[in-house]
Amino acid sequence: MVKTHLYVFGIFKILEPVKLEFNTKCVHYQQPPDSESGSVIPPLSLSTTFDQSAQSELKYFYGRGENPTREQLEHCLAGIEGSGKALTYSSGQAAANAVLDLLKPGDEFISSDDVYGGTLGLFDLAKSSRKLIYQQVDTSNYDELEASINSQTKLIWIESPTNPMLKVTDIQRVCDLASRHGIKVLVDNTFCTPYLQTCMDLGADFVLYSTSKFISGHGDAIGGALVCKDEYFNTLFSNRTVTGAIPSPFDCYIIHRGIKTLGLRLDKQCENAKLIAEFLKQSNKVGKIYYPGLDCHPQYELASRQMRKSGALISFEYHGNVEKLLHGLSLFHCAVSLGTVFSLIECPALMTHRNIPRSLKVKLGLNDNLIRLAIGIEDPDDLIQDLTPFFS
Repeated sequence: MVKTHLYVFGIFKILEPVKLEFNTKCVHYQQPPDSESGSVIPPLSLSTTFDQSAQSELKYFYGRGENPTREQLEHCLAGIEGSGKALTYSSGQAAANAVLDLLKPGDEFISSDDVYGGTLGLFDLAKSSRKLIYQQVDTSNYDELEASINSQTKLIWIESPTNPMLKVTDIQRVCDLASRHGIKVLVDNTFCTPYLQTCMDLGADFVLYSTSKFISGHGDAIGGALVCKDEYFNTLFSNRTVTGAIPSPFDCYIIHRGIKTLGLRLDKQCENAKLIAEFLKQSNKVGKIYYPGLDCHPQYELASRQMRKSGALISFEYHGNVEKLLHGLSLFHCAVSLGTVFSLIECPALMTHRNIPRSLKVKLGLNDNLIRLAIGIEDPDDLIQDLTPFFS
């Protein structure tokens, strides 16, 4: 429940609390017109320092700690998540690192076996520099996960769907398991955003986002965010202030602007992805295909319950010339990243996950012919027409 603001003849009137739907919160949540100018867009605050005598209520000191533009973005992120508090960071990696900073040398954590390559690099750095211990397990296999827990386990780190194999974990079931053992749970929800699944409602302690992806949505801003339970906020806020892992005010402004169309974009991207997945499924150039919205996906039923829609990422084995596919398309950029309004194509083994040990790639099925598509908002007929020569 939130209070909505109605602006009438220069006067703010606070209405009775109402329950706003997702797209309305993206546009309006805690975003009333500026109280001095009436501007319907919150002003961009670039100042690095703040005059204390000019503040009626002392709140802002130095930009590394406090910034109005950053706070507006954080309030909106917490609002669309539905619970918890949000902090934004200079990147998704910086946000992930902040959670690892909560652990002590010798602590153990469990991670999904199939995670973003940069995340795995961060884990290896934490292992060598902070003496943290981690193990990777298939968190979509509940029995395997439960068997891997021991008395030193402090955190379970979930990607769902995973990157790039798109395995889906039963988040609520894992959170219930973790709660019984006094273990914290982090969910990297970058692929879904709060629009497709709300992980705090499922029991997560931390929800991680690369806001560079779907949340920003236009490929023009780098950022990260954590939504956390209230009890962790002050510690994380102090850590961020000391380490300085903050996003610039301008990046916050751009990311906040992107949020306003998040639901609309994802509706179109998910619709496009489903059509393209069905197209690929019919091609003899495609081997295994990984998309939670297809009934051949191992966790199709779980994804249908846990996710509001099936997402905009598709991975598949390509039985053709990979180099020609990657560089022969007109509408798909051969580039890393995802979640943008334009469609992207990559080969994870050669690009985003190139630094992962070969043995792990083989174990996960991350072969040199595995292709990942990140679907944009273009007309699906045009995207399919672009793909057709390589799949006929």
